[in-house]
Amino acid sequence: MAPFDEYVRDASTRLFRTAYLLVGERTAAEDLLQEVLERMYVRWSRIEDPEAYARRALATRAINRWRLRRRRPEVPLEGHDRPVWDQSTSIQQDVLRALAGLPAGQRTVVVLRFFNDLSVEQTAEALGCTTGTVKSQTARALPRLREQLTHLVDKE
Repeated sequence: MAPFDEYVRDASTRLFRTAYLLVGERTAAEDLLQEVLERMYVRWSRIEDPEAYARRALATRAINRWRLRRRRPEVPLEGHDRPVWDQSTSIQQDVLRALAGLPAGQRTVVVLRFFNDLSVEQTAEALGCTTGTVKSQTARALPRLREQLTHLVDKE
């Protein structure tokens, strides 16, 4: 197993992109990733598959964050939420808006399956659920995304 700092150096960009897609805000993604990396550092000697551990931790903490936000909404600081990718492209903006419109579970499944290119089985393992749950969440999410993207494109 590679040393922790080497893993962070190699994986941080990839993990940050996942965190950003899960929470939709740069500062929140930075906080989420920092929390996960802190937990990983403490447990590093016991983690057998760092990539799987990180994906599961990001997904779990993102879902817990959404639950907490329902009780106490966050207000982002003005001017501090810079995009992870170039949002001048209308398609990227539309995809981010459509993802933001999905419930937490569906959004997490879509991000892991299609942005991280995980299989149904790997996604189920990352989320600690059955493959049937991944398939049903995907089946519900894709038509909603299609509808939202069609609606956003039709507005333009």
